[in-house]
Amino acid sequence: MEMIEQLAEIPLFKGLPSVHLESLASISIKKTFNKDKVIFFEGSESTGFYIVISGKVKIYKLSPEGKEQILHFFGPGEPFGEVPAFTGDPFPAYAEAIEDTAVLFFPKNAFVNLIKKDPSLALNMLAILSHRLQRFTNVIENLSLKEVPGRLAAYLIYSSENEKGAHEFSLDISKGQLASLLGTIPETLSRILTRMVKQGLIDSDGKRFIKILDRRGLEELANGERRLG
Repeated sequence: MEMIEQLAEIPLFKGLPSVHLESLASISIKKTFNKDKVIFFEGSESTGFYIVISGKVKIYKLSPEGKEQILHFFGPGEPFGEVPAFTGDPFPAYAEAIEDTAVLFFPKNAFVNLIKKDPSLALNMLAILSHRLQRFTNVIENLSLKEVPGRLAAYLIYSSENEKGAHEFSLDISKGQLASLLGTIPETLSRILTRMVKQGLIDSDGKRFIKILDRRGLEELANGERRLG
């Protein structure tokens, strides 16, 4: 019953009748990963997909020189690794637990059989993937078109929106991880945060706490309508 209740709260399966949740529970496999444990490697075979139950997972790629570029973070309720599971391609990136993490693993063949019986599962998944495609489009735009201050401003606005528009929140990743996500280095990130504080855009304790003081100013910075002096 606990597993079915967990599944019912996952956006991918929300609204499904209990009989379908029972079927999903019957094929799911719970797995746990300690902090810094790699869940799958770039190029490895995909035999299914995952949904985070607790903890946090980062998806990243490594350059030939070993430099890490973080693509995204996934937290409770979010699926990852689902695209290669259905295209038959290898995993295109690495997945690693950045804290002790529990996931549900859904084997590809068993899940496909369930979709054949209940196409509404596929509709939910299409909605999730469409939303994610939009997010990745924004990531590519930020990395290719915006300067680092604009990328950071966009991320702070995004984080605030995830906290239901709260002006005060704590970053849920380290500065090193945030720097990698934004395509910069921690030293540059710290300097930009300091400049944002001096210009009255935000307040910060120098660690993870952020308070947005001038949302409009951040939006202008994120949209390229303003430069950080």
